[in-house]
Amino acid sequence: MSGWIAVAGIGPGDAALITPEVADALAEASDIVGYLPYVARIPARDGLTLHASDNRAELERAHHALTMAAEGRRVVVVSSGDPGVFAMAAAVFEALEAGPTAWRRLDIRVLPGITAMLAASARAGAPLGHDFCAINLSDNLKPWALIEKRLRLAAEADFAMAFYNPRSKARPEGFGRALEVLRAACGEDRPILFARAVCTPDEVLRVVSLGEATPDMADMRTMVIVGSSQTRLIVRPGAPILYTPRSAS
Repeated sequence: MSGWIAVAGIGPGDAALITPEVADALAEASDIVGYLPYVARIPARDGLTLHASDNRAELERAHHALTMAAEGRRVVVVSSGDPGVFAMAAAVFEALEAGPTAWRRLDIRVLPGITAMLAASARAGAPLGHDFCAINLSDNLKPWALIEKRLRLAAEADFAMAFYNPRSKARPEGFGRALEVLRAACGEDRPILFARAVCTPDEVLRVVSLGEATPDMADMRTMVIVGSSQTRLIVRPGAPILYTPRSAS
């Protein structure tokens, strides 16, 4: 088959953070497929068709991309951040596994990007400097009971924790419940970072204690990072530095 698919991460927002590998794939593409705000970040040009769709149409989007590639198109499926972190790479492979056997002969590449978790950590200092985990707080594709279990176990293991999709308009109560679980497991003194719209002109970073955190500090554009028991805050002129030492006792 002459067509191909690249599942590409276009980073957290700043065009300077798009990798050269991804930039090359975008330049070669005949079609761009993705969630509307991410497709809108791709400049229009002759010979390029943009296919934007709703955020909950991941499998339909993946099926469309595979179909076009099978027809000989050069398709880039875009995700913000990294496509393998709660994004489109898994959706493409789900569609591939369920689709026609012929699709398995397609040239399919996953091109990594800078995910919001790493961008937010870098902006604040190094809160992920030791062992950490990432949890998607959306219960669209998994039950809340599983989210709560993973929160408790991660807190018990004393990981720093990075939370994607913390608080949606459809389910605003979920993040408040997550904060309750964390306070019960960790106490109220842990530092928690709210990094909203990181690496965009709207970026806002805020560090408070877990006891001071409120649900309205987060939305779907916010990356939330909760420190481990070892995470420290260096107070200095200007923004403080949040970091977790490389060793643990």
